[in-house]
Amino acid sequence: MKIEEAKLKIETKMKGLVEADPHIKNAYLLVHSDNRKIHWNMAYGQTGNFKSTPEQPYHTASIAKSFTSILIAILEREGKVRYDDPISKYLPESIVKDLHLFKGTDYSNEIRVEHLVSNRSGLPDFYEDKPKEGPTFQDMLLNEPDKAWTPHETIQWSKEKLTPKFVPGKKVHYTNTGFNLLGLIIEKVTTKAYHEVLHEYIFNPLKMKESYLLSYSKPAYRSDHPIATVNLKSQDILVEEHRSLMSNFAGGQTASTSEDLLIFMKALVNNQLIPQNSLDKMMDWKKLWVGVDYGYGLMRVRMFPKKYNVWGHLGSIGSFMLYNPTLDVYIIGNFNKSGYLTKSMRFIYNILQTIDKIKE
Repeated sequence: MKIEEAKLKIETKMKGLVEADPHIKNAYLLVHSDNRKIHWNMAYGQTGNFKSTPEQPYHTASIAKSFTSILIAILEREGKVRYDDPISKYLPESIVKDLHLFKGTDYSNEIRVEHLVSNRSGLPDFYEDKPKEGPTFQDMLLNEPDKAWTPHETIQWSKEKLTPKFVPGKKVHYTNTGFNLLGLIIEKVTTKAYHEVLHEYIFNPLKMKESYLLSYSKPAYRSDHPIATVNLKSQDILVEEHRSLMSNFAGGQTASTSEDLLIFMKALVNNQLIPQNSLDKMMDWKKLWVGVDYGYGLMRVRMFPKKYNVWGHLGSIGSFMLYNPTLDVYIIGNFNKSGYLTKSMRFIYNILQTIDKIKE
């Protein structure tokens, strides 16, 4: 297969996915490989009356967990935080108290920083888990769009409405609650707001000029294009106006572009942010879901054959920021629809198969 054929096949597949689902209003894809001299940045669909463009910013969802975990890795190298420290060393008693009550035992003081960054704390997930009673958090987020949730409020809601899943360190449970706690730890040890640290340590030095923390900060360069809408539970959301999304904080509230996310992933792969031994530490993989492993703020998606394995991070709205070492291919993009994670993984697999068939 020639390069031009491969690009057309992938582009046609993406358009087909968008056209087949009325709830997908826009989609973005960047495929890049230095070795293969590929750089395909594409978009399809609309945001309101605006036709989608490859340069358009979008909500990255849980891709942002990789930013938070990299900040922790950098601060660990600076000696400001240790992975094996209990989180009670950095957080006030008002937050730690009754945080992890499991089967009659209080494990709150046994949670370590490494448990949070690896999703092994056993803490519930305020964003996805079903509460003991009352509406889900996502329903409240949609029904009260003007409520600006603080990270402290999301943690308190978790304490009151949810139940921990297991003893810290025993298993893996995906939890936005844990990453909001990490954001507060970052603020404590740096004496700066989380979004300020995000810009200072990652966005500014890498010149990710169109990346920022929605409702908390502004990009260095404001795009001429509107930020893409997101479809949550069949509702089209204007993410900059939906202040309830502030609840995502350090777990998934970043806005960025495909090009900016490529800059980040290349910096990570090439050890511009952290050295290889720190990255290796972050790749301490444990099974999260079928075919997906979790490390320290990073995901590994296991494919068949193994040469198609990718690592990076996925988001529940069909966002992805991944690297395949065997083919030297970066795959970045977003379908902006809640519940589209699994289908986006199948699309990524198709992309890898197509690229693998390219003949020079």
